[in-house]
Amino acid sequence: MIQTKLVRVPITQPVLPREIELRDPEFYVVSAKNLDEFLKRVEKESGTVVFIAMSIADYELMSYNMQEIKRYVQQMQEVVVYYRRVVEDNNEKVEG
Repeated sequence: MIQTKLVRVPITQPVLPREIELRDPEFYVVSAKNLDEFLKRVEKESGTVVFIAMSIADYELMSYNMQEIKRYVQQMQEVVVYYRRVVEDNNEKVEG
């Protein structure tokens, strides 16, 4: 007589990546009133003056995008935690 026995293979959980280490950039608000002072300061600190500019609307888009990335990462983390729990619970049931 042939009998089938269910054998569950333990699933190894991957190591979670290390946490994100963000660094704070500096933002300067430059107007016609403080332009000369700003240029002198930047030349003294870095030797070269380079401008990167964006409109207020584009800054708001960048802020929105960062919030979307944060939301996505948090939701993916919840999914990972859920599956870890399910797999661990199943492994405990099989062993017990």
